[in-house]
Amino acid sequence: MLIKKMILNCLKQYYSTESMPVGEKDLEGLIGRVLHLKEEDPTANLHEIVNDTVYEFLTG
Repeated sequence: MLIKKMILNCLKQYYSTESMPVGEKDLEGLIGRVLHLKEEDPTANLHEIVNDTVYEFLTG
């Protein structure tokens, strides 16, 4: 899935793949959040949604 790849690539900016703080359950939650935000605003930039969602996850 494209969104999953985008999230994983975004996480790589912060962590090496061996130490990523995201389990499968968290990843599914992030994907769901991105899809929900995109549905709310179909004109929103998907890359911005992914980056904002990952940032919120890491800092929240």
